[in-house]
Amino acid sequence: MTIEEFNSKYLVNREGTNSQKWETKKDRRFLVDGLIPMWVADMEFRAPDEVIEALNKRVSHGVFGYTVLWDSYFEAFFNWQKSRYNIDLKEEWINFSTGLVTALYWLVNAFTNKGDSVVILTPVYYPFHNAVKDNERNLIKCELKNDNGVFSIDFEKLESDIVKNNVKLMIFCNPHNPAGRVWTDEEIDKAFDICKRHNVYIISDEIHQDMNLGLRPFISALSIKNKDKYLDRLIVLSSASKTFNLACLLNSHIIIPDEKMRERYNKYANTVNRTELSLLGMVATEAAYRYGSDWLDGLLKTLKRNYEYIRDELKAKVPEIITSPLEGTYLPFIDLRKVVSPDRVKEFIQDDCKIAIDFGEWFSDSCKGFIRVNIATDFKYIEEFVNKVTSQLKNKNYK
Repeated sequence: MTIEEFNSKYLVNREGTNSQKWETKKDRRFLVDGLIPMWVADMEFRAPDEVIEALNKRVSHGVFGYTVLWDSYFEAFFNWQKSRYNIDLKEEWINFSTGLVTALYWLVNAFTNKGDSVVILTPVYYPFHNAVKDNERNLIKCELKNDNGVFSIDFEKLESDIVKNNVKLMIFCNPHNPAGRVWTDEEIDKAFDICKRHNVYIISDEIHQDMNLGLRPFISALSIKNKDKYLDRLIVLSSASKTFNLACLLNSHIIIPDEKMRERYNKYANTVNRTELSLLGMVATEAAYRYGSDWLDGLLKTLKRNYEYIRDELKAKVPEIITSPLEGTYLPFIDLRKVVSPDRVKEFIQDDCKIAIDFGEWFSDSCKGFIRVNIATDFKYIEEFVNKVTSQLKNKNYK
């Protein structure tokens, strides 16, 4: 599917639809309206037609009672993972949650105790921080190295932090949000080997796995060369929600290959009496994985066009701005510090440019002066973002 075909068919106007992304005046982080919404990670694109048709068919049945798992769901999910990423899954490995953030909270409780240390690689998605702190665990922030916008793991510091703080769990993000990295087989293996040697459990959040712009192929924790070495301590989180814009249908996967770990998780899960299955979420997920390839192809072409426009235009017009390479996600991380004082980013981007973004300090204290931008939107907003940023910097000094 071409960019033109995809956008003419699936691009929608979400204003007035109670979209969190668009209702910035109602969100405590902004409390103002009139902003171009380029923040929270969902999209201005309708789900694939087959997803909507599957939902309509189920809704027309008119009964929304308790449900059980069905074989064709697993078939669609497993085929997607195998054909695209060479991941072999088994039904008994799969648990469900209403979302990956919920899953993180559950898993922190299931595999650590109050006061235990949990390490994250910062800057990283802010619910990682919250899942640790809200559950009264000790949050250890291991900063990624930043080489002119290219982020990498500081393995020496990671091991030092794990040993010094007696870390029990690492929450890993691949592709990494907001650094935009798709970790290599070697990088994953090296980080996981450190965890294994020090008896650390691993959660690998892979919700952005399909958001790959072609710079580097995605490799799952479940498909690295040495995967078998880590299955006794590994949990992988996965969902169709980010790929196909299905977040409020509340369906995601908690993949636990090891039987003893599953027993430990299930023992905890019984204490919170969780509701496991979202009927409509599962219907949508199956249809997306079964029929969504062409739709995804059009989306990825659109995202690549949008990212390259922002990267190239900013580099040409304001070369001091550093846009990190976007290997994965649709959320480029942009360093404004050479042109905007970190204390004036809100004044610049929100008050003057009238754009809602995610601020760098939400991901790490060290990233004040960065912004994370959502490019899964109409190209006119991509152009407007560049125009507002570049023209405002000409009109006013923010240093």
